[in-house]
Amino acid sequence: MKPMSEKTDLIQPDRGQSAALIHLVDKPGFDAFVKSLSPPQRSALTAQRFKGEASSHAIIPDGDGWAAVGGVADAASLSSWCLAKLAETLPAGPYRLAGGAEAGRAMLGWVTGQYRFDRYKSDAFPEGARVLLTAQVKAAAPILAEAAATALVRDLVNTPAEDMGPADLEAVAEGLAKRFSATLRVTRGDALEREFPMVHMVGRAAARSHAPRMIELEWGDPAHPRLAVVGKGVCFDSGGLDIKPSSGMLLMKKDMGGAAHALALAQLIMGGALPVRLHLLVPAVENAIAGNAFRPGDVLKTRLGITVEIGNTDAEGRLVLGDALTRAGEDKPELIVDFATLTGAARSALGPDLPALFTRRDETAAALIEAGLAQDDPSWRLPLHDAYREWLKSDVADINNSHTNAFAGASVAALFLDRFVPEGTDWAHFDTFAWRPVSKPGRPRGGDALGLRATWHMLLRRFGG
Repeated sequence: MKPMSEKTDLIQPDRGQSAALIHLVDKPGFDAFVKSLSPPQRSALTAQRFKGEASSHAIIPDGDGWAAVGGVADAASLSSWCLAKLAETLPAGPYRLAGGAEAGRAMLGWVTGQYRFDRYKSDAFPEGARVLLTAQVKAAAPILAEAAATALVRDLVNTPAEDMGPADLEAVAEGLAKRFSATLRVTRGDALEREFPMVHMVGRAAARSHAPRMIELEWGDPAHPRLAVVGKGVCFDSGGLDIKPSSGMLLMKKDMGGAAHALALAQLIMGGALPVRLHLLVPAVENAIAGNAFRPGDVLKTRLGITVEIGNTDAEGRLVLGDALTRAGEDKPELIVDFATLTGAARSALGPDLPALFTRRDETAAALIEAGLAQDDPSWRLPLHDAYREWLKSDVADINNSHTNAFAGASVAALFLDRFVPEGTDWAHFDTFAWRPVSKPGRPRGGDALGLRATWHMLLRRFGG
């Protein structure tokens, strides 16, 4: 069975083949729609208590067959998710929108609504696909690419840590490098300790099969603007010696969600031939517990040359990102974007649906927020408040990795990262959850991409392509 990230056959060209119709109706247009129906069709709607509410649907007779009626918030402006519930619930088979309508960006939800993570299901028999027919074949291609990138994030995050360790993230990057003729460089062992000391220190307690590494991929014309994409690749986070409780560890397979976003964004950039020189960086580690685990109170060297006192071993993601951001900045990129499942404070502030966005420049934040709203992928900006930098002061080192009060955890973590980004460099940081605790149409419970499509569309506008 193909991985969900490779399924592109759910949208197909409309060549007049037989298909069931889907009528899209919103509440303002409901009465007019009902008047256009035959008495048996009106009776069917009444029996199913359909009133045109968004994400509701009904089945009505249509000649010798049947048609579906789907409720949407606005029939004139379809959202990414307005067809998702239909894609989840209708019987397998081909469909087309009634009246020659086109789904547009709602094709995304049609595909993502059929996502299933069944890698470990022994009884996961395919139930058949719901195929949407379209005359806009060219318009469908970029939407399918976004659906595939979303599914890639989901597949990677949903996979347990035993099967999604640092070596597995490397294998994903290697596959992308081969597919798009990119250059891959992986730093491990003694070289990792010399070149990326914080990545080495955080990951050195893991088993040899999950040994730490820095994964770097470069692609594109060196003459094009340089773009660095960084993703936190903590494949499992026990908390280290500041160990998490079992409830806090339960979802820590998703702590590489930032790496999943970065890899998926790289796939979009290379697949879409964006005119940039891409530099992808994934510091891949497991924050494990063993006799050689780093300790609270230790002082770590960094690639930047400054020292970091460890106030908390469970604040490890910012450490590995610090070395990665330093490396990204050395080649003077026009923009650095990083993704990380970094703080519980961001989730407390914004909940699971909204990634916390931090930027140095107002115009970069505005472009990302605008793109997110246009693509139903919203985020919310939080401040890099300069006064909070003093909370990271250390008595014995240049900086501490954790502050001791309970305030502004997401902002303080972002300020730690800011220390490793060269002064003057345009930089955006997403503190994303990478997880859906509750299913929504097109967005099943489990790993998910939050901030990915917003970033992609901002990059399209900024760099062209």
